[in-house]
Amino acid sequence: MHVRLFSAALLILACKTQPDRSMEPPRPIPVTPCPAPAKDDHLAPVTAPGVSQVAQLWRAGDGDLAAFALEQFIVEPAARDAMFLRLQSMVEQVRGHNLEVQRAAKWVSEVEDGKPVPPVDQLLAAYDPAAHVIDDLFRTRVAFAVLLNFPVSSLADRIRDAAKLDRRRWAELRLTRLFDTRIPGELASAASAAEASADQYIAGYYLWMHHVLSEDGKRRFPSGKHLISHWNLRDELKANYGDADGLAKQQTIAKVMQRIVTQTIPRSVIDNPHLDWNPFTNKVTAAEAGTVEAGAPADRATAPSDEREPDVRYSYVIAHVKAQQAIDRFSPVAPTYIARAFEAAELPEERVRALLVEILESPHAAAVAKQVEQRLGRKLEPHDLWYGIEGARTAEAELDAITRKKYPTAEAFSNDLPRILTGLGFSDARARYLAGLIVVDPSRGAGHAMAAERRGDKAHLRTRVEPDGMTYKGYNIAIHELGHNIEQTFSLYDIDYTMLAGVPNTAFTEALAFLFQARDLELLGRPKPGGDHDKLRVLEAFWNTREIAGSALVELDVWRWLYANPGATPTQLREATVRIAQGTWDRYYAPLLGGRGSTLLGIYSHTITSPLYLFNYVVGHAIAFQVEELVAGKDKATFATEFERVCRLGNILPDQWMQQATGKPVTARPLLDATARALGM
Repeated sequence: MHVRLFSAALLILACKTQPDRSMEPPRPIPVTPCPAPAKDDHLAPVTAPGVSQVAQLWRAGDGDLAAFALEQFIVEPAARDAMFLRLQSMVEQVRGHNLEVQRAAKWVSEVEDGKPVPPVDQLLAAYDPAAHVIDDLFRTRVAFAVLLNFPVSSLADRIRDAAKLDRRRWAELRLTRLFDTRIPGELASAASAAEASADQYIAGYYLWMHHVLSEDGKRRFPSGKHLISHWNLRDELKANYGDADGLAKQQTIAKVMQRIVTQTIPRSVIDNPHLDWNPFTNKVTAAEAGTVEAGAPADRATAPSDEREPDVRYSYVIAHVKAQQAIDRFSPVAPTYIARAFEAAELPEERVRALLVEILESPHAAAVAKQVEQRLGRKLEPHDLWYGIEGARTAEAELDAITRKKYPTAEAFSNDLPRILTGLGFSDARARYLAGLIVVDPSRGAGHAMAAERRGDKAHLRTRVEPDGMTYKGYNIAIHELGHNIEQTFSLYDIDYTMLAGVPNTAFTEALAFLFQARDLELLGRPKPGGDHDKLRVLEAFWNTREIAGSALVELDVWRWLYANPGATPTQLREATVRIAQGTWDRYYAPLLGGRGSTLLGIYSHTITSPLYLFNYVVGHAIAFQVEELVAGKDKATFATEFERVCRLGNILPDQWMQQATGKPVTARPLLDATARALGM
């Protein structure tokens, strides 16, 4: 042992450490060539990279590097195993309890209680107790102990070595990934604050549709319809196919969306039932007597004003940019926010871009568009981007009546979880187990799923519940979020290593949530469609995937523009976003849907709250289709069994997960091939 420790010390002393630059970026460390280890020193190959990993991030203020390494390097394999298990347990506890504190801090701003959000809760929503955790673990040198004893790998290394790594080694790599950069806590806090601020902005971005007039000035929407952008606007548009007034409603919603993207929407009409607005003329007038909804907020009653919303939407993106660019110089592994987004997804950007373009340029699009046109009996319009090919569904008013009666409160939905889960094929015992680990909360926004991060805590499902009960939109979102929660529960509570909790990236949890969401009507007792249902299901999967692919490509190009123009103002960003959205539309969508110069591809609220998230939906659709093909034609019990099996694969490399789940890597080819078969090509 003495020889091994001496060898480690020699390696350490040969390395130069950094001066104390707590707010300066790390710099490459020149390492003096080290003498070859003694032949009997079988631990030297472990020691040398560990020392280098520590030296890259060590600062003079961290103390005596040689003494630290001599003290913390673990020689015996059994002791090293014990160290890993101890650190894994602590990571779970730290993550879990910090999430619980954050959930409590955001509770009032996120969970609907019928009251306005107090000013102090707007501040609490920006509080992130985890913002300083990594920084603190470096200051206490726990992070350095990890880096000294366990290997760091690059994405290229992980892709190259994936087939050779067992699950324990994957768990170790997930541990060291926590510490491959050293970002000051204040910068992490600033990024969290930017996200929380954007979340609050979008969470309040509602329109009272009874007061949004169609092109001819008529009221097309019922009183009380209160829709958040973009989710509810899109879902309302989709729900109006087959409605006698549907086309006029859809054209109105599409115009509203374009006003939001171009920031020509009058700010006075946002979440204001006291004013009428015609988005075609952009004129605002006082609502007629008797049309204002009972209980509408009195403080919204303002004089009509056509003044547009200043470029607020884009100011939140600029805030994200500034926060992330401050982090860039502390992230040598992924030195831009774009790089970090794809590093987090563990899919190279060029590969994701190629997948997006492959879908957008598919020759199948024209053939599918012709089928949509035949089904609609009219020339396609831009809003038909969101057409549901799978077939006419039950009128939404009828579905609203069912869901409102069935789920008057979030508690009623919670109480029904065991039945919903058995309806998906889980056994009674498994359904009760899963339902007992999920809490349902009424959401102020459209809804989301919040995972637990430690065993002993519960996942939270948030969806919108109106005063008179859950609408079908709220129910549809709830079933989607339930898919997230079930994945989150299996991949935390039923996994071998908690360092592998979760899935490879957010695209996978979206894919698994889509599987639940596609079964929402069956869970309401509606008959399963027959006839050409399987063919239409494939065509809809293609159409939906192609829809979000355009928005994802726009977002990627917008962020490329932002990095090329680091001093951009919100106004300049708006102009660039509009230009990029129009160019992408004209290239890939206008030939099929018309509307040259449309900005609909810029409407997604994710681009404001969670930038560079949209590509995960596209990948998620491709993954969902591959997994759906795995269970297609199988009974419900098989669906549940397979769902649980793939969730328990955990956070390994995306292609490795897919190979183990379906036998194929992540690819759009199964979707495109199935589309060709459905078209008879």
